[in-house]
Amino acid sequence: MINFKIIFYLPFFKLEIKKATDFFSILKKGTKKAIADLCHFHILDFLLVWEKHENQAFETMSQTRKFDITVAIPTYNGARRLPAVLDRLQEQIEMENIAWEVLVVDNNSTDNLDEVVRGYQNTDFNRRVPIRYCKETQQGAAFARIRAIKEARGELVGFLDDDTLPALNWVRSAYFFGQEHPRAGAYGSQIHGDYEIEPPENFHRIASFFAIVERGDLPHLYQPQMKMLPPSAGLVVRRKAWLENVRDRPFLSGRSQQSILNSEDLEAIIQIQNSGWEIWYNPAMELAHQISRDRLTREYLLYLVRSTGLARHHIRMLRYQSWQKPIFFPLGWVNDLRKALIYFIKNRQLLEKDVIAACEMEFLRSTIVSPFYLWKLSLQKKTNNQ
Repeated sequence: MINFKIIFYLPFFKLEIKKATDFFSILKKGTKKAIADLCHFHILDFLLVWEKHENQAFETMSQTRKFDITVAIPTYNGARRLPAVLDRLQEQIEMENIAWEVLVVDNNSTDNLDEVVRGYQNTDFNRRVPIRYCKETQQGAAFARIRAIKEARGELVGFLDDDTLPALNWVRSAYFFGQEHPRAGAYGSQIHGDYEIEPPENFHRIASFFAIVERGDLPHLYQPQMKMLPPSAGLVVRRKAWLENVRDRPFLSGRSQQSILNSEDLEAIIQIQNSGWEIWYNPAMELAHQISRDRLTREYLLYLVRSTGLARHHIRMLRYQSWQKPIFFPLGWVNDLRKALIYFIKNRQLLEKDVIAACEMEFLRSTIVSPFYLWKLSLQKKTNNQ
C-alpha cells in the first residue's frame, strides 16, 4: 500500500552531496552489508525529516486555526498541581465535534512549569488537542487572564485554576451551554470542595470565599440586583464580550506579593454584565476544588476574608454611575457599620475560639475599612507615578 504521507513530505527530503558520495563509494566496494547499513541510515534520516516537517505543519495549522473553545489555565508555580488538571482534560468525553485547545499561562513562575508543559506537548494528547504555553510577566491573576483572552483562539474561553479538577464532561457542557445561550457573556460552574483535611465546623458559612458554588441543579441567571456573581474558577467567558468591555488595566490585580486585594475576577465580570451581557450559573459544568490543609488554618482563613473585604468598596461602586456614587456610598457604608456592630454584640464571646465567627467579623470589619484603604492605595499609586 502506498503511504501518501511519505509522498506528501518527499519535497522536504534532501540527500546531501556528501551522503551521495558515500553511497557511490560503497557501491564500488560492493558489500551488501554496507549498502544495507547505508540504506537503513538514510531511512532513519528521512523519518526524522518527515517527523520534523509534520510537527511544523501541525504547529502552523494550530497557530492559524480557530477553535470553538479554549481552556485557559493561569498558574503561578503550578508545576506540581498542573499535571492533574491536564490529565483530567485529556480524559474529556464526547468531544468528537468540538474543536478545542488548551492554553497554559505562566504568571512568572520560578519552578519547572515550562518543562511540565513541554512534556505534555510531546504526547499524543497534543496531537488531538493543541497545548500551548505563554508567559505573562505582570504579576497577578487579573493580568494572567487578560493574557489568556488575548492569546486564545476560541470563541469561548473556559478558565480553570491549577487546583480545580473538571468533571469528564466539563468542556462539552461548557461549549454547548454557550451555544444554547448566545447572550451569555459569562457563566460559572458548580464547584465542590475537595478538602485535604476536615474543614472547621460551620465552614459552609464562608465556603464561598474558596469559590465553592453549590446553588442547585438548575441553571439560573444572575440578575444585577442579586449582588451575586460566579468566581473565576470554572468561569467561561465569551471572548467577544470580554474584549469589548473589560479594561486592560484593572484596578484589582489579584493577591500577590504586591497586593493583598482579592475579587479581581468580579471586577471583570461586572464590566461584562454592566454592558448588557447575561451572566449565568451552569450546574452541568462541575469542578472539584482541591483545598490543602495549609489553606484551612486560622491565619490563612482570616487573610482570605480580609483580602476580599478590603476590595468590597471598589466592587460595589462598579455597579453605579458616577453621579450615583456620592449617594449610595454613604448609605452602603452606614449599613455595613450597622451590620458589623450588631454582629460584634451578638458574637463577641465567640471570636477567640470560633474561627468561622472570627472570619465573618473580619470580613465585616474589612468592608468598613475598604473605602479608606482603597483611597489611600490610589493616592500612593498616583504619588509613585509622578
